[in-house]
Amino acid sequence: MSAAAEKVRIVEVGPRDGLQNEKQPVPTAVKLELIERLAAAGLRDIEATAFVSPNWVPQMGDHAEVMAGLPSAERFPGVNYPVLAPNMKGYEAAVAAGAKEVAVFAAASEAFSQKNINCSIEESITRFEPILLDARQRGVRVRGYVSCVVGCPYEGAIDPGRTAEVAQRLFELGCHEVSLGDTIGVGNPRTILAMLEAVAKRVPVEKLAGHYHDTWGMAIANIHASFQFGLRTFDSSVAGLGGCPYAKGASGNVATEEVVYLLHGLGADTGVDLDALVDCAAWIGGLLQRPPSRVAAARRAGRAANCA
Repeated sequence: MSAAAEKVRIVEVGPRDGLQNEKQPVPTAVKLELIERLAAAGLRDIEATAFVSPNWVPQMGDHAEVMAGLPSAERFPGVNYPVLAPNMKGYEAAVAAGAKEVAVFAAASEAFSQKNINCSIEESITRFEPILLDARQRGVRVRGYVSCVVGCPYEGAIDPGRTAEVAQRLFELGCHEVSLGDTIGVGNPRTILAMLEAVAKRVPVEKLAGHYHDTWGMAIANIHASFQFGLRTFDSSVAGLGGCPYAKGASGNVATEEVVYLLHGLGADTGVDLDALVDCAAWIGGLLQRPPSRVAAARRAGRAANCA
């Protein structure tokens, strides 16, 4: 990698967003080993868990145990372990468990907001105000997510201006970064770029991240377009863990190894060891009986051929 290579930050969401919809229980020990393997592969931002009610998301019921078992800073210096905290109760529990960064989420779709968190967009943002206020006082960083940035399963296409307005509200509240989520994966480079152009008029590009689902196979194309636009932070999930609950049978998160392969091909520096990441993907995919991503399958096949 050239010394002049442009750095791109990857936020690994597999341990949280990737596992939260798994039907089979994933033991805490497996989650912690996954996090450790990801850190060993070079990921420096690993979303560890979610402080949500186990009645709603049983898979995240061990959030305190996960936080207590995270690798030490001495072992992996500089690694950040953000957690999802959708309300004040979750935020307080996260901080008590040692979280140094939390994520809150709003939607660009009124219908999605009502069905997902049972309140309007405005009400959801109002709920975050005391979180951001307390976080500033404690020195806890807050990241904002915006769901349905180009399309909604209930409303259809979303006006880029509405996404821009929600992103601006989160940024002005104090979110250090706003992650733009194509929740149902219907975006393509044209619609994603139209959305980014609208958002970038209100939020600096360097404060934005792309979180693109692969339901229609467009995530890598959208990341490439967003990289060309100027984004330098992307969310992804090792082995493509995580489904799309709004499109039955469809894939959800884009595989981190595919994102890394693309970015390295563009000459970017992610700090990630692709071979170690592919091995991690094979390990967790095998445990969860998931087929490998295309990059993982090709990389492992190529390595096997070279060893033959």
